[in-house]
Amino acid sequence: METLHRCAWAGDDPLYIAYHDHEWGRPLHDDNKLFEMLILEGMQAGLSWITILRKREAFRAAFDGFDPRIVAGYGPDKASALMDNPAIIRNRRKIDAAINNARLFLEIQQEFGSFDSFLWRYVDGAPIIGHVTGVENLPVTTPLSDRLSRDLKKRGFKFVGSTIVYSYMQAVGMVDDHTVLCPCHTHNRAKEESPALA
Repeated sequence: METLHRCAWAGDDPLYIAYHDHEWGRPLHDDNKLFEMLILEGMQAGLSWITILRKREAFRAAFDGFDPRIVAGYGPDKASALMDNPAIIRNRRKIDAAINNARLFLEIQQEFGSFDSFLWRYVDGAPIIGHVTGVENLPVTTPLSDRLSRDLKKRGFKFVGSTIVYSYMQAVGMVDDHTVLCPCHTHNRAKEESPALA
């Protein structure tokens, strides 16, 4: 039997390992958490994900727990205060995009009942299970991320290019891109939870 190994990209940073083991690739359906990940993925543009993880709690505090209803109401004074906060990424375009995206997020909730309903229909409600053998095989974009990116842009969302969107899809579990020998891959988790399947 082959030995299972965690995805190499998780490295040896405890924060990264915890994120890999307990969040990345796991289906997420809570609207506030979906909003949080959407904003954080946009904030990551041009940066490493570990940088975002290290600032995550500061982001949560600065953005009122990532409640889209509150963020959507931010005005110029709040945006300026965020720009003065050294604990987060101080990029005016990204901050403005977060506020803009919160307002559009609420519109989608109004239209579809939840952002979750809007988002997961792109994969017919079930994760796409990848068969990645190594980090070098991880896709950066797919036709599906291209489509979702186009649709979000048409609605006015910012910082939702196809690469950011595919990373988002991986993060919220729409796609399981754990390597096939990673214990967190859907098939390996299923075997662990139901030994009879092994």
